[in-house]
Amino acid sequence: MSSPAPAVPTGRLAQLRNAYQMTKKTQPRVGLLLLGVFVLSAAAVAALGVLLLGTAWFSIIITAVLALTTSLLVTMIVFGKRAEKSMYQQAEGQLGAGAGALQMLRRGWDVKPAVGFTKQQDVVHRLVGRPGVVLVGEGQHARVKNLLASEAKKHQRIVGDGVPVTTLIVGRGEGEVPLPNLVKRVKKLPKAIKPAQQTDVLYKLKALDAMRPAAPMPRGPMPTSMKGARKAMRG
Repeated sequence: MSSPAPAVPTGRLAQLRNAYQMTKKTQPRVGLLLLGVFVLSAAAVAALGVLLLGTAWFSIIITAVLALTTSLLVTMIVFGKRAEKSMYQQAEGQLGAGAGALQMLRRGWDVKPAVGFTKQQDVVHRLVGRPGVVLVGEGQHARVKNLLASEAKKHQRIVGDGVPVTTLIVGRGEGEVPLPNLVKRVKKLPKAIKPAQQTDVLYKLKALDAMRPAAPMPRGPMPTSMKGARKAMRG
């Protein structure tokens, strides 16, 4: 009788380890960088503590605790930024990477991947938030541009002229938004509708979604590993 397969660790430490391993693929010296950040930040806090609190034994204990906690916090912040950059680099260009990045948007946004698609695997994802409706395309530029124009007309007809419909294309070409900048670009869109209108828009779009089949979305590294890394960073 074969032995059962070992359980896959899913705790916070496992998430941190997986994020570190993925980051090291594109940044081999990330370990040395994090060590340097930890040592320098701890030394800076320790020096400041001695200067302000003195060298009494109680002051030294307080300084040591502050140096340790502060350096850990700073190191985790730097690691989070490096891990995010690395995961974007590894996912960029893969089908579904844009959808994975958009899933990182927090409350206030409704994200629906692949509301439109072509046989060539060009896709359009949809966001509904305070800026209105945002359609994000992935794929070959010319095909995606035409697909976005078609989807924008459909969505505008459903939601009405009072709700803006914005279109973006993920990529590195002219007029496109690089994957690492996608979420920031979406967040910077001006607010145009109220929360009550947002709910009404979602209700209207259900009719449009019911008229067409759902597109299967491949699951690449971004939707899974990025979520795990973000959870580990936030605790």
